[in-house]
Amino acid sequence: MKFLDIFFTGFHTCLVIFNLFGWIWKKTRRLNLICLLLTAASWLILGIFYGLGYCPLTDWHFNILRKLGYTDLPDSYLSFLFTRLTKLQIDQSLVDAVTLWGLIIALLISLYLNFRHRFKAAGRKKGSV
Repeated sequence: MKFLDIFFTGFHTCLVIFNLFGWIWKKTRRLNLICLLLTAASWLILGIFYGLGYCPLTDWHFNILRKLGYTDLPDSYLSFLFTRLTKLQIDQSLVDAVTLWGLIIALLISLYLNFRHRFKAAGRKKGSV
């Protein structure tokens, strides 16, 4: 079980970082966009059934943590990670807001960088009329 905790901590944290910054490198932009869209779909579509912002990775990880004896787990993985790293509690509404805005900003940047050639082509066509 401890191995699974370490795995999920590493994998989930890397995924969060990749979601936020994977658009920086040209080679990872398409995969970043896919990951961001899957994350948003999880939050919104699975969220209909499990609660807005639902993440299966968090659910699986928290089940493992409960088996390891953790209690009073927060509502989000990022709250848990922050507390685990700093031993400090953080306001859940702040974490939720930063998480949401991080996804929105990363998604907008990723969409732009993945499709800017189409935006530029559309602008050239518009300008030539």
